[in-house]
Amino acid sequence: MSVSAFFGLQTALRGLVAHQRALDTTAHNIGNASTPGYSRETANLTAAPALTLPGVTSAGGIASLGSGVDVESFTRTRDAFADLQYRAQNMSLGQYSTTADKLSEAEQSLSEPGDNGIGKVLSDFWNTWSDLANHPSDIATRQAVVNQAQLLTTRINSLHNDLASVQTEAQTEYATIAGSNGDVASAANDIAQLNAAIKSAVQQGDQPNDLLDRRDVALDTLSKLGQVSVTDLGNGSIQVNFGDAAQPLVDDSTVNWPQTLTSPGGQLGALLKLGDPTAAGTISSYLGDLDNMTSQLINTVNTIHGSPAFFTGTNASTIGVGVTATTLNAGTPPALAEDNDIARAMTALRGGAADTAYANLVARIGGDARSANQQQTTSQALVDSANDRRQSASGVSMDEEMTNMVRFQRGYQASARLMSTMDEMLDTLINRTGKVGL
Repeated sequence: MSVSAFFGLQTALRGLVAHQRALDTTAHNIGNASTPGYSRETANLTAAPALTLPGVTSAGGIASLGSGVDVESFTRTRDAFADLQYRAQNMSLGQYSTTADKLSEAEQSLSEPGDNGIGKVLSDFWNTWSDLANHPSDIATRQAVVNQAQLLTTRINSLHNDLASVQTEAQTEYATIAGSNGDVASAANDIAQLNAAIKSAVQQGDQPNDLLDRRDVALDTLSKLGQVSVTDLGNGSIQVNFGDAAQPLVDDSTVNWPQTLTSPGGQLGALLKLGDPTAAGTISSYLGDLDNMTSQLINTVNTIHGSPAFFTGTNASTIGVGVTATTLNAGTPPALAEDNDIARAMTALRGGAADTAYANLVARIGGDARSANQQQTTSQALVDSANDRRQSASGVSMDEEMTNMVRFQRGYQASARLMSTMDEMLDTLINRTGKVGL
């Protein structure tokens, strides 16, 4: 069987095209080196199907003549296990970052240690009673007790409102993220649309690498909001379960949202815990401790002071001052102007139940805030480490791409040189064969 004289040109052309595609892939990698979520792509070169030549060997057998190179596929480099590790750590980071931010707000509202904190105001309140014990009939000293009590109740009211505000912020933020137009729904809709596009491309025999990267970015975003688990449906599409929801968040191209979540993990899990209005909620428990401290203060002071009640209200949101400088009792009624037994008893309350309860609240909020900050720092380090491992597999290395660029350039140049040589041979064959004297 004869072989066309133009067969060599086709072989050279295959080399040109294959190396051009490889160079295009290298350019694509270099251009997306800083693109978030981009996975390095590779042009997989393979030998083109050989040309079968029967009866050309000395024994009359079949021989195969190589026909050059083809690009078999364009694949992206991705480590599924590294993705799994990254998303697990990203979920923890979302949870601890949100917790640390909100608890920092709660800690700042304490203003401790400082002149504006309840601890200092409460200490000054006991001091005014000590001054009153020394000057029980002095109207200015009596007014100082009332003024300091009003400052104390105002500060307690303010702390209650500040903590309640943090709780409300957590509830509002959760509602925004988990709402019908929130971040979860947005990521879920993106994944569903990408599922449809990827499945269609796969059915046509395509490898939609950039679409797969975009879907992975959406999954990364979702993983910070809550726990994510992914199931490959085998047709290019995936199923995504989110948090502890009863049904998948995304099933192929279908989105099931909103759903009821109780312990989703991630940012939403932290917001649920912080904003929980029951006693199990983090901020609710702080408010409960503050109410306990306030009731201790009200009960102990009012018990000693007698009628009229020194403090009004029952908790941190309702506490107020019920006396004036003239109705204040320095001594047990009926008392002489110089009697000071009540003032001395009030002074003895310093360091008692109210002070201890408040000190415990401050220590608890401060300890929780420090713990959350430490966990955030640890989680950030783990996320960075997981991301480094993922980038080592799928990230673009400029040194490697430069090496590939030179290698494919040399291959392209060699194929071009081969085509030029084949063209010269054909020129001799076609235009000069048969001319005598040449």
